[in-house]
Amino acid sequence: MEASVAERWAAVQERIARAARRAGRDPAEVTVVAVTKTVPPERIVEAYACGLRIFGENRVEEAEEKIPQVHARLGSEAQVHWHLVGHLQRRKARRALGLFEVIHSVDSLPLAEKLSRLAVESGRVVEILLECNVSGEATKYGFPLHRWEEDPGQREAFMEAVARILDLPGLRVSGLMTVAPVASDPETVRPVFRRLRALRDFLAERFPRASWAHLSMGMTDDFEVAIEEGATMIRLGRAIFGERPVR
Repeated sequence: MEASVAERWAAVQERIARAARRAGRDPAEVTVVAVTKTVPPERIVEAYACGLRIFGENRVEEAEEKIPQVHARLGSEAQVHWHLVGHLQRRKARRALGLFEVIHSVDSLPLAEKLSRLAVESGRVVEILLECNVSGEATKYGFPLHRWEEDPGQREAFMEAVARILDLPGLRVSGLMTVAPVASDPETVRPVFRRLRALRDFLAERFPRASWAHLSMGMTDDFEVAIEEGATMIRLGRAIFGERPVR
């Protein structure tokens, strides 16, 4: 029999606690974003009943359909927070701002400029993370930073973009995000997480006026290694909701 959301969530919490202890960290430092891609509203309500409060969607279209259904089931008093964890096209920026509190996937200066303009128009400040491709995978989105430590050109191009983004009104940069390569052994992606943490530390020295509090890294197959390397947000779908249905 398939495990319930409650059973899966209990197991995830124990795994988080063990990984945090191995790294000498407090498990409370790790925020779980429950990724609800293809998850029906009733399962999200089940997760909410287990204590989960932060949910992540990958696609604007799916979120537009699903979020109102979840809120209708939970009622107006529910404290639900929605994060966008998938790629965001500039033409969908306005729709995204109407749905999400935090956008993990800001991967270019033009996207940041569009979000800034829309945020100012709506009179709000939007929390964003800068998505960084530190693995070098051609299929991954993000600022290209797989050689940032040894390639001054790549590093300084990103620093210039960061400086301009930090000057944009309506945005609050609070850290970095990355998606590691899929690997059967999570130890093989440890260097990816370590590289993102080193980049965050470099940015914190270079731009101390920003927060840089968050490292959004680690998913179902590798979140324990990510926690050991400093993740403050982990994005878990299958670990909480089970295998996604085959399309």
